[in-house]
Formats: sequence, structure tokens, C-alpha cells
Amino acid sequence: MTTSDLPSTAKQSWHRFLETYEPLRPELYRYCRYLTRSPWDAEDLAQDALARAFVTLARMTQEPANPRVWLFRVASNLWIDEIRRRREVPAAAPQPEVGAATEPRASREAAGTLLVKLSPQERAAVVLKDVFELSLDETAEALGTTVGSIKTALHRGRGKLADESDSETRAAPVPGALDAFCAAFNAGDLDRLTSLLLDTTEIEVVRVHTEYGPEAARRGVFQGMLFGTRRLADPARLDGLDPAFFHNVLPQVPRVEPRLHRGEWLLVHWYAHSDGEAVRAISRVETDGDRLTRVRNYFYTPDVLAEICAELQVPFRSNGYRYWKPSREEA
Repeated sequence: MTTSDLPSTAKQSWHRFLETYEPLRPELYRYCRYLTRSPWDAEDLAQDALARAFVTLARMTQEPANPRVWLFRVASNLWIDEIRRRREVPAAAPQPEVGAATEPRASREAAGTLLVKLSPQERAAVVLKDVFELSLDETAEALGTTVGSIKTALHRGRGKLADESDSETRAAPVPGALDAFCAAFNAGDLDRLTSLLLDTTEIEVVRVHTEYGPEAARRGVFQGMLFGTRRLADPARLDGLDPAFFHNVLPQVPRVEPRLHRGEWLLVHWYAHSDGEAVRAISRVETDGDRLTRVRNYFYTPDVLAEICAELQVPFRSNGYRYWKPSREEA
């Protein structure tokens, strides 16, 4: 094997790993969602946990006896380490979420508001024991500690939980760059879209692909966002995607509109189907004046889409997690 073979070999191994652990991903995301305070952070933590698990598994002599609990442990360690790093760096006092009180809230978000009062170990212990109903032994295994320590964390954590109200604040107006993006996108104008980017702008399909600058976006992500429906609407061109997710898709350019979600303006991508419109993707956009500095498109993230669309009260359809052919078809 040469170094030129490594990317292909690594990708195939990664895909086989995901095929095995993909059924656990919804629960992993749900656990990460309780630990973090936003669906975006939960998706990032879940993905980081899978990446860490993949690397760790390669160094283990045997597979974990309880993969579900093992993934919880990997995610817990990553999250607790991150919280500890943040505490080592002085920071301004946290600000309340803009516009949070004016939008629908899932019960999980209310729980997260309470859980934030707990230490990382207490929060993880309460979630694993009371939400995921792990035994004391399993909770101790997931957090790499003793049953006695878990009992102590549960006692302290449960004792701290109390009502806490959110602050009401006024929402900011839609940034002009987002309005310009929507106008160009809905006109199917690739030139106008790419003119909104800096040479250093990062464009990412979360969990799949990252590229930089207008020309890369023109050939890649923006091309797919505008015209990828032609592929989705043709079963012969799905190339590894599960056709079960793409019934009734029409080969029309999606339309995009800004929607406020917990104080952040998002771009909601509406796809046409023979039985009506539904959201299949959401983009988060960072701006600098009239230019876009970062675009993160959430397409293969059904857990995030389900939660955000439920809170926005809009219909959505899943694209699944997989964007590659199963390993049995890759050979």
C-alpha cells in the first residue's frame, strides 16, 4: 500500500464503522442534546464522538461489550474535557438567548435549562440514569467511575434541580446578506450566489464535505444545493442514497427562506414533492457586512432537522444519514 491509497482505504473503513454504529446514532444524538444546550452543538458532539470512537476502536484488542454505553462514555469524556477547557479560559458572563421566549420549546430544552445548573459529571449522571434508564453499573461504566461516585453525583444533581425562567429579549432583523442569498438562490442564479462569498468563505455540508471560496462553491456545494434535486428525483441516479427517503421528490430548484430560531436567523430549504412542500435541509450562515463568511448546510442530519422543524412547526422529510454506497457495493 502507498500513501496515495490511504484516503480510499480510510474512507472504506470509516463507512463500514458507520454502518455498524449508525443504528445507535439517534440515541447518541439525543444524549448529546441533553448535555449541550443547542441541536447544533449536539450534532457536532455526536460526530466528534463517532470520530473518536473510530480511532479508539482501531487501538482496541476486542470490540466493546456494550456499544451503546461505550459511545455514551466517549461522548461524555469529550464533553467533560471541553467544559474543563472552557473553564480554564476567562470568559464574559453568558447572555440569554435572543428571542428564545417567543418561539416553541421542546420539553428537552426546558430540561436543559435546568440541567445547566449541574456540574458536568452530575448532568451526565442524571441524564444517563433518569432519561436513558441505564443501571447504576452501566452509568458508572459510561462515565468511567464507580457506582459510589454515581450515587453521589445523582444525589447532588437531583438536589440542585429547580425552576429557572428564560429572559425575554427582542429579535434582531434579518441580515441583509441573508436576504440577498435567498433572492439569488430562489432565482437559481449561481453567479449572484457566489458573488456573496469571500475567497476565504468556508462552505460545508455537515458530516460530508467542506470547501472554500466562490469557485469551489460554484462547482460543488452550491451546485448541489440548487440542482441536486434532479438527482434525487431520478431513482437511477441516487448512487448509494436510500431511495426510500426520496419518494415524490420533484426536480425543481428548492426555495429558501429565513426563519428565526432561538435568536438565530436560519435558512430553511423547502423542497417540492408531488404531495406538497417539505423542508429537507437547513443552513446556518455567518456574515461580515454584505458577504458570507461561512455556510453550514444540514442535509444528512435527520436528528437536527427533526428537532428544528418541530420547533419551527414546519413539515420536514429525512434524507437519512448515509451519503455513500454500502461497503458491500463499494468493491
